[in-house]
Amino acid sequence: MNIQPLADRVLIQPAEAEQKTASGIIIPDNAKEKPQRGKVIAVGKGTKDHEMTVKVGDQVLYGKYSGTEIQLDGEQYMIMKESDIYAII
Repeated sequence: MNIQPLADRVLIQPAEAEQKTASGIIIPDNAKEKPQRGKVIAVGKGTKDHEMTVKVGDQVLYGKYSGTEIQLDGEQYMIMKESDIYAII
């Protein structure tokens, strides 16, 4: 992948949306919720005041309306500030 986020930005590949419920009911495409977790693909270098905490390969939780959706090479990604990430799983 030839993308390098700048400053305190992080590139995340969202996890797949749930296909069915725990009881086995299949969820149609129009009812699926936007995933709120994913895998860190690339990390910026940080700023002079803020050192980056997350690293490539981390599984993270982020806000439902955080970041910007982008599409690269046919794949969906999210790019967001590190401060939009709630936790490392």
